[in-house]
Amino acid sequence: MIFQRTIPRSDLLCFALLWLAALGLFGLDLGGVPLRDWDEGTVAQVAREISQGGTWTAWLHPQLWGAPYLNKPPLLHSLIAAAFQNFGIHTWVARLPGAVLTATSVPLLYLLGREIFPTRTYAGLGAGIYLTCLPVVRHGRLAMLDGAVTSFFIALLWLLLRSRRHPVDALGVGICFALMCLTKGILGILLLAIALLFLLWDTPKVLRSPYLWAGLALGSLPVIGWYFLQWQYYGQQFLDVTLLNQNFERVWNAVDNHQGPFWYYLLELLKYGWPWLIFWPTGLWLTWQSRHQTWGKLLLVWTVGYLLAISLMGTKLPWYIFPLYPAIALTVGVALTAAWHRYQHWNGRSLALKQIPPVWFWLLALFSLVGMAGVVYVSPWGGEPSIALALTFGTVAITSGLAALFSSRQQTRFIPILVVGLYLALGSLMISDHWLWELGESFPVLPIASLVNEQVPPEQPIYMAYGYERPSLNFYCDRRIIALPAAELVAPWQTVKPLYLLVQDPTPFQTAAAQFTEHAQADEWHLISNQAS
Repeated sequence: MIFQRTIPRSDLLCFALLWLAALGLFGLDLGGVPLRDWDEGTVAQVAREISQGGTWTAWLHPQLWGAPYLNKPPLLHSLIAAAFQNFGIHTWVARLPGAVLTATSVPLLYLLGREIFPTRTYAGLGAGIYLTCLPVVRHGRLAMLDGAVTSFFIALLWLLLRSRRHPVDALGVGICFALMCLTKGILGILLLAIALLFLLWDTPKVLRSPYLWAGLALGSLPVIGWYFLQWQYYGQQFLDVTLLNQNFERVWNAVDNHQGPFWYYLLELLKYGWPWLIFWPTGLWLTWQSRHQTWGKLLLVWTVGYLLAISLMGTKLPWYIFPLYPAIALTVGVALTAAWHRYQHWNGRSLALKQIPPVWFWLLALFSLVGMAGVVYVSPWGGEPSIALALTFGTVAITSGLAALFSSRQQTRFIPILVVGLYLALGSLMISDHWLWELGESFPVLPIASLVNEQVPPEQPIYMAYGYERPSLNFYCDRRIIALPAAELVAPWQTVKPLYLLVQDPTPFQTAAAQFTEHAQADEWHLISNQAS
């Protein structure tokens, strides 16, 4: 009842429509391609071991192949484990909780926009842009943590802003803080610091609210309790792995050699932020011009604070930028709303551009040409024929071409055309086998997993002559396949019997043992053992 009283019905309707649209896109064909390395395969396996643990300690102290899993707190892993118990262990089930949480961030961003912007247009466009942003849709569908923590952060900001009118809502800030920390550790502290910095600039009096600090105190209890229980159970190992190696060391060192220059994340935006990146500079300029407004302060603190923090970190990974995309979407929404109001004058409630910038036409036209080139590439005469990709690139080409045409005529209908067209294009991409293109970096795991499950007894160890381990392959085999260079496997091949190996070239092993059996072959991989058939 309180929720209905404090939120207009029109906004509730928009919330429901945006949520349905987001669920449709984020949930489309989730099991169409296998899990990827590294995080997806690892998260799914930890969730499987939680779901099959049999006791409550499996949920409190998760494991990975019988060893303590100390990488991240297990909130999302536990949600996936619950999904496994209810729907079975499948690829789409592993991705479902993260996809639903990320989809929920879309209407939450709309509600956040309604709190900070003067009209519904800003909020609606911001949410629509976020929904049709390629990195958000692509990464938000994965069995990973970033979409979930971003959803919790948007909810935290929304409640924080509502608490200016309804102070009791600040209690919910603590819940969101706990959810962030129990999903991705100290990232929750960084995101809370950004929110509090915004408050310090915009409405310092909220920082004196007893509800806010009571909420944060209550929210900190489950976080402190979880960390204390892990320390009590694992001792120094927990401090070294979870707090140091997996959290604080990533700030000043490049963990696992994941490093890059200071401008690493700007390059990520340049690679995957199109076509919305076309409008971002204009949005940033308008935001700076409106830095005295609440929304201007929030977007500036969010964008600059978070981008600077992750750029200064020693460890750099593409998905660290995910919590920045809602701020980018709202900023782009400001630019497009100002274009929508181009015939109006500044009246204290809305921004207005005098004209649609000509550079938008040229960049949209260029993006349309890129779409046409993509159609040619995936046609029967191109390098990689694909009907789904042809639909994707064709929709992008037509949508961007129409947007370029209407923007050149100073007609704002190019804005809804872009949103709807990109939604359809992303839908076409998600039903293809190409939306998770990282799978092409190594061999397909499903044929190899089928081979192993059919030919190798469950209790029998198996090795693979390969440069690195494949967590996704381990998940589908439901056993750990240890990867070692072929030269290191020759010695145990001669002494340990029976020994099963996955190799691409069986010749060295055929001559190195008295007995040799090739059980089956999948793609370029041979399953062999040093025992008689």
